[in-house]
Amino acid sequence: MSSSAKPPSLSKVSRARPGPVVHQFSVFLENKCGRLLDLMRIFDQNQIHVLGLSVVDTTDSAVVRIVVDDPDKATVLFAQHHIYYSDTEVIVAELPHGAAGLAMMLTALLEAEINIYYTYSLIVRSHDRPVLAFHVEDNELAAEVFKRHGFVTLRQADLSR
Repeated sequence: MSSSAKPPSLSKVSRARPGPVVHQFSVFLENKCGRLLDLMRIFDQNQIHVLGLSVVDTTDSAVVRIVVDDPDKATVLFAQHHIYYSDTEVIVAELPHGAAGLAMMLTALLEAEINIYYTYSLIVRSHDRPVLAFHVEDNELAAEVFKRHGFVTLRQADLSR
């Protein structure tokens, strides 16, 4: 797990603008057995809880998208362990109950002409509802659209301990 990218300073993560955004890290790992477990052990040894996880593999590497409860501590660990990563803000929202809940959310974003780059579910639940992370073209507009349609969005503080 080597790094050629310069990690962002803690102030970048800590001073991110308030609002309905959550920090997601994209970690680039060698596509070898045990690399994901190595990363999870680093988090576990430092009492960082993984709240969301998505893994996309390629021939030589894997992109691991992670939402954690303590992004500031995670950036320190990435630097200490020379782990290559990037930090992105995502919108995290509760999925409404019922079969049409996801379709309603997607319809709201489509009506506002907001591109969805990707989405994945988080490991945690909020108010007994599934929670989804959305990486979209415009976080502020997406948050406004979700609010206008009555969807609940979560901030990093809502997920952190």
